[in-house]
Amino acid sequence: MTSGGGELHVVMFPFLAFGHISPFAQLARKIVGVDGVRATFLSAAANVPRVEAMLGGAGATAVTVAALHLPRVPGLPEGVASTAEVSGGGVELIRAAIDGTRTQVSSLLAELRPDVVLFDFATPWVADIAAPLGVKAVHFSVLSAVCGAYIMSPSRRLHGERPAAEDLESAPTGFPPSSPLATVPAYQAADFTYVFTSFDGRPSVYDCFTAGNLASDAIVIKTCTEMEGPYIDYIAGQYSKPVLVTGPLVPEPPHGELEERWDTWLSSFPNKAVVFASFGSDTFLSADAVTELLLGLEATDLPFLAVLNFPKGADAEAELKKRTPPGFEERVKGRGLVHTGWVQQQHILRHRGVGCFVNHAGFSSIVEGIVAGCRLVFLPMKGDQFLNAALFAREHHVGTEVARRGDDGWFGRKALRDAVATAVAGGGDNEESKWREFFSNDAVQTRFVEEFLAGLKKLKTSK
Repeated sequence: MTSGGGELHVVMFPFLAFGHISPFAQLARKIVGVDGVRATFLSAAANVPRVEAMLGGAGATAVTVAALHLPRVPGLPEGVASTAEVSGGGVELIRAAIDGTRTQVSSLLAELRPDVVLFDFATPWVADIAAPLGVKAVHFSVLSAVCGAYIMSPSRRLHGERPAAEDLESAPTGFPPSSPLATVPAYQAADFTYVFTSFDGRPSVYDCFTAGNLASDAIVIKTCTEMEGPYIDYIAGQYSKPVLVTGPLVPEPPHGELEERWDTWLSSFPNKAVVFASFGSDTFLSADAVTELLLGLEATDLPFLAVLNFPKGADAEAELKKRTPPGFEERVKGRGLVHTGWVQQQHILRHRGVGCFVNHAGFSSIVEGIVAGCRLVFLPMKGDQFLNAALFAREHHVGTEVARRGDDGWFGRKALRDAVATAVAGGGDNEESKWREFFSNDAVQTRFVEEFLAGLKKLKTSK
């Protein structure tokens, strides 16, 4: 694989959330070693071992992981290095800690003199550091293009500094008119208001995100024109600057074998019989949502494995016990398991016994589910997840959304049961097969890498 244009050194600086770190690491794995490309990856010191593990072989060859030392921030427990370790306002404290690394990042860029630095939404100040050094600064958005277009558009400022929830129920001015996602229910719009909220006088997420786009030499989005062409074009028009796409960053097939306990249990059922429910490392369901989810899975009369996680520091087993309906374990004995903690998600999805994947509509989870050939059921809980679910279910006709109450987003066990039944019954076979073939096509994925690197190298030589 070649991309032309000589060597390229890229510094990568993701936000301290593994939902952000992971796409940066996936991109690093795909580009390093290609025609002389190398990378330096920045993260908090406590994250370095896990980041190196995510980089795999690439971490030992063309990627260097540099440790940042987070300053003490009042209210943030010592040693915390990612959003998975906090809840509620802890995320804002992590943003404050990241801002405190500015001097370290400045020194590193001055020492390394890379060609390009890819930064995340929380650190638009990276562009200010990079410019005097002649380093191209690029905002890498790990959000889907539709999310960036719907929520983060500069046109949102037409409603003032902080749009009301009612304003966010409709798409911004100029949004692609052909889109079936031009409106959202009240509960989703209310969730989006967080993006515009300032905490302790700090810039809001929206302010940081748009500032990063405006200050950068180009915008990079983890998507492709085949999935989100109109939304990519809209973003390019809103900011009047180049937009490069990485492709969907399809994960490589998992290494090793599935743990014996899971393999044995899943193999005890017919092919495609098991419903697997999992919501990622940073999405935590409310007590009521867990109860309805479990009762809904029970009501499917299908075998199921549900993985539920809780913020670091919580007594996960105790929290799970409080949320488990009376008599539930006895009723589902032999066909239903509930687990808390990490599992080999890709291995489980690809197991012959798994046929349906109930998930939070995180972009990576959607892609993993499609590649594995699973039927998808979307139960999004926040932010971009709502728009990801709508994009695939309504625009690409892949997956089934769980029906929700429009004012507060409540869903019941019957809605979950019905969504699983709809997904298992099929109806979108042609579309699902099309996207599975697209994501699994090595030539297509190679093209994405080549075109992305060509764009970076063109940017490197631009004035």
